[in-house]
Order: sequence, then structure tokens, then C-alpha cells
Amino acid sequence: MSPVQFPPGFLLGAATAAYQIEGAAAVDGRTPSIWDTFSKTPGKVREGHTGDVACDHYHRLDEDLALMGDLGLAAYRFSVSWSRVQPGGRGGPNAQGLDFYKRLVDGLLERGIEPWLTMYHWDLPQELEDAGGWPVRDTAQRFRDYAVLLHDALGDRVSRWSTLNEPWCSALLGYSSGDHAPGRQEPADGIAATHHLLLGHGLAVQAFQERGATTGITLNLYAVSPETSSAADADAARRIDGLANRLFLDPVLKGSYPEDVKEDLREITDFGFVQDGDLALISQPLPFLGINYYSRHVVSGAGPVEPYWRKPGAWPGSGNVRFVERGVPKTAMNWEIDAPGLVEVLTRVAREYPSVPLYITENGAAFDDKLADGAVDDADRVAYLDAHLRACVEAVEAGAPLRGYFAWSLMDNFEWAWGYTRRFGMIYVDYEDGQRRIPKRSAGWYADVIRSGGLPAE
Repeated sequence: MSPVQFPPGFLLGAATAAYQIEGAAAVDGRTPSIWDTFSKTPGKVREGHTGDVACDHYHRLDEDLALMGDLGLAAYRFSVSWSRVQPGGRGGPNAQGLDFYKRLVDGLLERGIEPWLTMYHWDLPQELEDAGGWPVRDTAQRFRDYAVLLHDALGDRVSRWSTLNEPWCSALLGYSSGDHAPGRQEPADGIAATHHLLLGHGLAVQAFQERGATTGITLNLYAVSPETSSAADADAARRIDGLANRLFLDPVLKGSYPEDVKEDLREITDFGFVQDGDLALISQPLPFLGINYYSRHVVSGAGPVEPYWRKPGAWPGSGNVRFVERGVPKTAMNWEIDAPGLVEVLTRVAREYPSVPLYITENGAAFDDKLADGAVDDADRVAYLDAHLRACVEAVEAGAPLRGYFAWSLMDNFEWAWGYTRRFGMIYVDYEDGQRRIPKRSAGWYADVIRSGGLPAE
């Protein structure tokens, strides 16, 4: 491989999420979220793991800030625990919870690291779920109020905001397949949740504009390919692309839901939850679009299979679709490694949707990392990150308005339904030995990339 330099001003950072790293689940006024409840439900999370302690980031903030400084991160993307700063999801702020995020943001700014704040990364306050959750329209209004609370507290020091992280996961894994919290298996509610998540985004965008501020959104997008040139496989690819990508991109960037997807879903829902003015709110101009990319979907119309997060329940209206495994290298999540798919996603968004600055807000891989003689030689992760960063540069050269990249993740953490059995971090967390942080080979490699502003020849 040849050396590669990033475009001038290209942002390089790392990302985490509140429930996955913070711990301190019942400290300083925090109330339960749906993930607290879900993880304590027998059989929902591998080995009965919960996020009660996670990486104990809440109590080890200074240590973790120092690690970010050592990496030389230009930006750090984190999420806020809704139930930590607004217990129960209603009413006034919790000063102790907000103080944690103020200290985090101040610590970042002191180190020259730009804070990127995500308001919602899947951890709905349990009280709002008890009132109906995201399938209920009122939850969008509660989210708007929460967004205002955050801006009032942190708007003087945070300029980069994102409303939602991966609403596909929140809606369809949470309410349709039940693989994620709150664990419901009601496809019609999954589609209603999709709309109300996006409506909450639109209401927050409006509230920020009223305050002279802006906020983006982060979507998880996939390259989708048919297995063969058959009509059945082409239709399978259309259906999965519709649910994975266009069901979110179209309302956010075009102000409409794709008609073919609505037709696919007509036996599940009539989209009667969409009210006049909703799509205008949802499609307000954005300062940026965050894209999380991990893999490609290759599909066939030859009938379904049910691996994790590809169950028919996660893909309503697509019961005839089979996800094809191609025999290519995979991560420990059983996700195929496909860096060219990232180029495909970025250039497609640039080509088919109104122009908006793009950022890769998550990209990374879980591997079977082993601690040996005090070190972790995660060569597979280095190769993965290198390939995907090269894909970013290729996409820019092809005309995509890509402005930066956040590696997932800063550190090993609670990997949702997989608990602590999967490791995505550039920093190893030794859960068995006092939560020791041990930078992996990939951390040193990424620090060199940030310092040099490019990728080496090898």
C-alpha cells in the first residue's frame, strides 16, 4: 500500500456511549433506563452481564481524559445518559448528573479535544417506556424538552451536537425483533417508534434553531447487494435497503418516506401516526450527517435465516429475505469485513441526497483480544481501521463531502446484548483486575496516524 494523507482539516476522533462505559447506575440521582431493566431480565444479555459498573468511567473520568490526551484525539464523541441528567425523563435537571458532563466537557476542552455530544444512544428512561416508549408520540415531545435542558446546561461549551444514534436499532431491534431494550416484539410499534424517534429529532432541531444553535443526527447505514442478478434477489436488496437506509435517509434529507417501503409494510401499518407538518420538522437542514458503518448486507429472495440482529422481526415486511454469508473474513461479531462498502455508502449519500457535510461517527471492529505479558497485539484491528480510513480518503477523492472519522471505540465496554464478551476498544479494559486500562497496539497506531495526518505505506 502507498502512504495516504488526509484532506486538510480532516477530523480524527474516537467514540463511546454512556450506558456502555459509565457505570454508576444508581449514583447521584440517576434512575433506571430501559437498558438497566433489559439487562437484568434473565436471558436477555450474554452471561447475565449488566452496565451497572461497565468501565466505571463515571469514577475514572480523569484517567480516561488523560488517555484521550495521550492518543492526541482531535474530537471525542460521547453520549449523555438521559436518566442521569433528567431522572424519569421529565421535569427539571439533576445538577449532580449534569456536573459530570460539565467536568467531562471542560476536561476535553482543556486538552484541545472537541466535544461531540450525542443526546440519545438507546437508553430511554424506564418511566417513559412505562408510559408507552417511542411508539407513543408524547415521547418525542419529552425528547425535545430533554434536548433543551442539555443545551441550556452545556450550550456555552459544546458546539457539535447529534440528536439520535442509530434510530434503526432503537426502533426495530428494540420494538420489532426484541433483541435490544426494551425487548418488545411488535413490528407495528417498531415502525411507529421509527417515526417518533425522527419526530423527536425534528423537534430538537427546531428547539436548537430557536436558540441559535444546530444539531445533526447519526444513522447506521449499509451497503446492500443482491446475491445474484435474479429478480427475487434484486427485490430482496430493495427491501433491505429500504428498511436499513432509505426509511431514515429519505425523511431526514428529503422530507418523505419511500413509497415502496410503505407498500412493503402496508399489512403491518398504514403510517397513520404521521401528522401534518411532521416531515417538514424531520427534514430541517442539518449541519452534518453522522454515518455509522460496519458491514455490507448481501441478500437473496430465497427464504429467511435468523442470525443475531438479522431475524425477520428486525426486518418487517421482508420475511422472504435471506442474508447470505460469503465466506469472507469476519469480526468477532460475525460481521463481514467490507471496506469498499464504506466507499459505496458515502458516494451514494453524496450522489442521491441533498448535500450535507458527512462524518463517519462510528467505525470499528470486535476481535478476540488477548492480554499477554501486559500488552494486546490487535493486528486485526489495525488492519481493519487502516482499510476503512483508506476507504474514507477514496470516497473524498470521489467527491463525497466527508469531513472526519471517529473510531469505535475508545475502550472496551458493555457491548449491549453481548455484554462484556466482545471487545471493540483501542484500549483494553481488564475487568478482572480493577478496571485497568491498557492501550492496545491499535491505540499507538491510531495516535501515530493522528500525529502524521495520514496512513503509512504498510
